[in-house]
Amino acid sequence: MYYKNYLIRLGKNTLIRFPKRVIRFFEYWKEFIQFRKLNKKKAVLKFFDAYPCLNDKLSTTPFDQHYTYHPAWAARILAQTRPVLHVDISSILSFGAIVSAFVPVKFFDYRPADLHLSGYESDFADLKKLPFADNLIRSLSCMHTVEHIGLGRYGDELDADGDIKAVNELKRVLQPGGDLLFVTPVGKPVIQFNAHRIYSYEQIIEYFSPLTLKEFSLVPDSGGLIENADPSLVAQQRYGCGCFWFKK
Repeated sequence: MYYKNYLIRLGKNTLIRFPKRVIRFFEYWKEFIQFRKLNKKKAVLKFFDAYPCLNDKLSTTPFDQHYTYHPAWAARILAQTRPVLHVDISSILSFGAIVSAFVPVKFFDYRPADLHLSGYESDFADLKKLPFADNLIRSLSCMHTVEHIGLGRYGDELDADGDIKAVNELKRVLQPGGDLLFVTPVGKPVIQFNAHRIYSYEQIIEYFSPLTLKEFSLVPDSGGLIENADPSLVAQQRYGCGCFWFKK
């Protein structure tokens, strides 16, 4: 039934988008000819150099709700806490790259990043076996990552308990009094193999016990960021983004 519904949605989307793209394609060539007349040889304009971008004529700037709001949420917390060093485990790369402008960042991932910036380092780590001593890290983040562990999507081994092992490692290495910024999809619990898992609010709180929850914020299905959100909203989401600030 799932695959049938998926194919129906895919077919509908194709039928809706195709006519619009055809129309936009002809608009593009009309604009090309018009611009060529306006150009007056200021720069070389050739037919074979054309690079049609047909999906960007929009009234507002599009963005990914999860991957724009959650790094912004986390960066604001680090702007408050101002740690001497922040360790990030496999979050979206742009987060650490930007934060390293005001807080030194060490980034660890199963696929290290060949990124070179002042105040920024990158190295390999397996989230199920972090290369750190117990109670070592004062400021730690792992955002939109744990839901993938053990599903094989990124080349890691299949492991049905991979996410739980990763959570236990985050708790192990966090220093007493330290801060952990954790982000994951929330809503009705489900595994969408091999993309990700979706968790209930109660699952995350249980997994991270005995850490103390300092803040919970939510990017709901409808979009936007609800700071200090009511946890009961999670049960109403299909694919929300839960932002948890834990302290040990």
